[in-house]
Amino acid sequence: MGRIILERDWSATPLGPIEAWPQTLRTVLGMCLTTRFPMFIYWGPERVQLYNDAGIPIMGAKHPDHALAPLREVFPELWPHLSLMFDDLERTKRANWAESQSLPILRNGFAEEAYFTWSYTPVLDDQGTVVGFYTPAMETTGQVLGQRRLRTLHRLSERAGGAASVEAACRAGLSALAENLADLPFTWLYVTDAGGTRASLVGSTGMGAHSAAVPAHFDLRPVADGGPARSLLAPVASTRQPLRMEDVNGWLDTSSKPGEPGDAGPPRPALVVPLPHAEGDRPLGFLVVGLSPLFALTGEYRSFIELVTGALATVASSARGQQESRERMEKLAALDRAKTAFFSNVSHEFRTPLTLMLGPVEDALTDTVEPLGPRQAGRLVLVQRNASRLLKLVNTLLDFTRTEAGRVRAAFQPTDLPAFTAELVSHFESIAKRAGLILTADLAPLPEAVWVDREMWEKIVFNLLSNAMKFTFEGSVHVRLSQGEGHARLTVKDTGTGIPATELPHIFERFHRVENARSRSHEGSGIGLSLVQELTKLHGGSVGVTSEPGKGTAFCVAVPLGNHHLPREQLAPDGREALRSSTESASTFVEEINGWLRTPPPPAAPEPGPHGLEARASQLLPDASARVLVVDDNVDLRTYISGLLTGLVTVETAEDGLAALQAIRERPPDLILSDVMMPRLGGFGLLRELRADPRLRAIPFILLSARAGEEASVEGLEAGADDYLVKPFSARELSARVRTQLEMARVRRDVAALEAREAALEEAVRARDDFLSVASHELKTPLAAFRLQLDLIERGLGADARALMRERLFLTRRQVQRLASIVETLLDVSQLSAGPLSLVAEEVDLSALVAEVLARTQEEAARVGCTLTLRKPGPVLGRVDRARVEQVMENLLSNALKYGPGKPVEVHVEAEGRRVRLSVVDQGMGVRPEDQERIWERFERAVSVRNFGGLGLGLWITRQVVEAHGGSVGVRETPGGGATFSVSLPLMPA
Repeated sequence: MGRIILERDWSATPLGPIEAWPQTLRTVLGMCLTTRFPMFIYWGPERVQLYNDAGIPIMGAKHPDHALAPLREVFPELWPHLSLMFDDLERTKRANWAESQSLPILRNGFAEEAYFTWSYTPVLDDQGTVVGFYTPAMETTGQVLGQRRLRTLHRLSERAGGAASVEAACRAGLSALAENLADLPFTWLYVTDAGGTRASLVGSTGMGAHSAAVPAHFDLRPVADGGPARSLLAPVASTRQPLRMEDVNGWLDTSSKPGEPGDAGPPRPALVVPLPHAEGDRPLGFLVVGLSPLFALTGEYRSFIELVTGALATVASSARGQQESRERMEKLAALDRAKTAFFSNVSHEFRTPLTLMLGPVEDALTDTVEPLGPRQAGRLVLVQRNASRLLKLVNTLLDFTRTEAGRVRAAFQPTDLPAFTAELVSHFESIAKRAGLILTADLAPLPEAVWVDREMWEKIVFNLLSNAMKFTFEGSVHVRLSQGEGHARLTVKDTGTGIPATELPHIFERFHRVENARSRSHEGSGIGLSLVQELTKLHGGSVGVTSEPGKGTAFCVAVPLGNHHLPREQLAPDGREALRSSTESASTFVEEINGWLRTPPPPAAPEPGPHGLEARASQLLPDASARVLVVDDNVDLRTYISGLLTGLVTVETAEDGLAALQAIRERPPDLILSDVMMPRLGGFGLLRELRADPRLRAIPFILLSARAGEEASVEGLEAGADDYLVKPFSARELSARVRTQLEMARVRRDVAALEAREAALEEAVRARDDFLSVASHELKTPLAAFRLQLDLIERGLGADARALMRERLFLTRRQVQRLASIVETLLDVSQLSAGPLSLVAEEVDLSALVAEVLARTQEEAARVGCTLTLRKPGPVLGRVDRARVEQVMENLLSNALKYGPGKPVEVHVEAEGRRVRLSVVDQGMGVRPEDQERIWERFERAVSVRNFGGLGLGLWITRQVVEAHGGSVGVRETPGGGATFSVSLPLMPA
């Protein structure tokens, strides 16, 4: 600035020539120019402005041409305000100060919102008169605007952050934007629908009386997809880039009457910005932002708009995620309620048919008037046992659904809990002995009766004991009842397989089962322990579990003493403590455990006579000596299947996949029937083991499963099973599946045998071809020597002897040539069998080539009384293997002479576009239609009469040579008798 001030001509300004400036001005200006802080000087009555380098940014576009002048000329928009301030400072001669004062400055061609912190200090001359002002000034526009915009973003996030829906989040965000109309004069906020084809208005700010005129919807489809020709948001939706609009008033509906234009006020420039969607390529919505005329759309202002858009997108996305999560939870809860109601209804519906099944079955088994035979009685006992098990499952489902739905009404009464628990435990003593377990009980007397619902307590004890025996194979199960601090504590501890630590938090979840846990049975619903927890909660108590894998598990149920924690209406305070019998309830649990321990009886012998199932199935099964292995952890099912198949095949059984795998490795069966879900090793695991073993992978494998549906079946088949049978299945279906798999296994064995024989045959053919190749090569040497000796003999004969021996020498040489031809044919066969024929292509006149072959054949034709005629156009040029094409024509002509002696033979050469057809037309024996394809095969002949010699290889070689050229062969009857053999060749190689 010092240089600019020195070089400027000041003589025409109120300050005059620079040489005449007073010393006071020079001193103040020197201080101004040397400081690095923005400094301004206003000198003389006209307040001429001077400033330093640090003040240049404040002057904007006015520097330097319009800045060194009286202040009223530099900033006329500020002069009315500043002139009054100067007058006041001149009067008081005291400095003033202002912090972040707003000044509507016009320095870059438009009015700006600008803020300054400054201090105006009067400069006095020697007489004490104010001659100017010394002003340090700092622009704080960025700081003020930044704080204001940060407050807007903070309010937006604070208000919209916890919104429950997208619309609520957007409205809360708009309320924050409405408080900053200085930066955002107006806003329109739109949200996109699920299909991304329509945007709907959520709200607007800053529109005043025109709020209702803001468009409620915009079609986002492009014109090509049926969208409107004019849309504010569609271009942004397709490009996903902000779009500046100089005036959006044209989109407002401000007309007072239909069809008449309305008054929308001054132009409204705006920026249309898409709200980015975190999980998709379609915008979440759109923000139409009014642009302040006080800011240029660059730098910090554009960044602020982007931050606002990003914040709105974030809170809207978060709200949408919460809304979707809430909707999912509501749907899941509704599905859960529907499932619970369904289970409850189905359980009720099951009980009626089960009652009608169990009643008649029991009557039949106890009928002494017309008793059943042992075989039929055994079948009904199987039905009764499994129907009772089904009833237990139905009752458990019903209890669980009623408990979960809150429809259980308990009857709590004071109970001698040790005595009642002792009775319940006693039902399991005999079955524990049979399982090889020690069942002990330590039931100490309690100081008072415990308020429990006896039926619920019974279910708690029975489920815990059943669970303990299921997972305990050796050792003991101990039941302990003791008093804790304000509660009675029941502990059921076993020495079983234990529960992994990762499974303990989920052990009481409904339908949860520990994967790959070793147990006596893999069957179960997964709701027993969940029911224990629910029933315990109804008593106001709690249930817990501790476990160590491989050492055992302890379940602890704590029930509060007294009745203050129980609903008053569910108390039965009459004090009835008579212990009712629990035998009937215990029998289903005991019978289930008995099923885990039961050894299947030996299969019954089939009943004689042709009328039973065995008689029908025996007609289906291919081989009664076939061995079938049945693998299932349910002893009743193993017994049932064994009974169905006994007498038809040899049946063996295994209780799980591990036992089956050992038996299979020792003696592989012909077929395996395996359940999917079993302890230790399930059906899929067994299948993987077998398919990985080359010796066992071919054994047919049928999976048995209760999982119905196409997905389950596809899963089984993709795992490598040969078939998938869904329970329940009929005896006929089982027999049919077994028969099919055994038959398919037999077919596979037959196919394997055929493939082995075919491979041996192919090896023999290769050996034959190798022999022919070697033999042909070996024969060529003596033939060449024989030919040479004939030539030497003929040359050594005198004229008379040569004339006498000419005919014999001719016949001998002809037979040698025939033998050489046979050798060449065998060599061709060997070469063609070894791989593709190798061709040596060259440009050949095919007309001339055929003429040369005919010339060489004339002598043989004359010998058999045939005339040869060639019909050809001019030269026909093509790239072919000359020797091989000559061989083809020689083969065809040789056949024509062989099978039509004394008959004329015509040879045609015909150009057909980019191909040439060579035909040999004879009037010989002809070829029957059924033989016209066969004769081109190796070792095939048109006739089998021995009068016609030959190896049956000429036409086969012809076909191979022609096809190697990319051509084709054919034969048809010649009108009037005989045959026409044709060869079609491309003029250029394929």
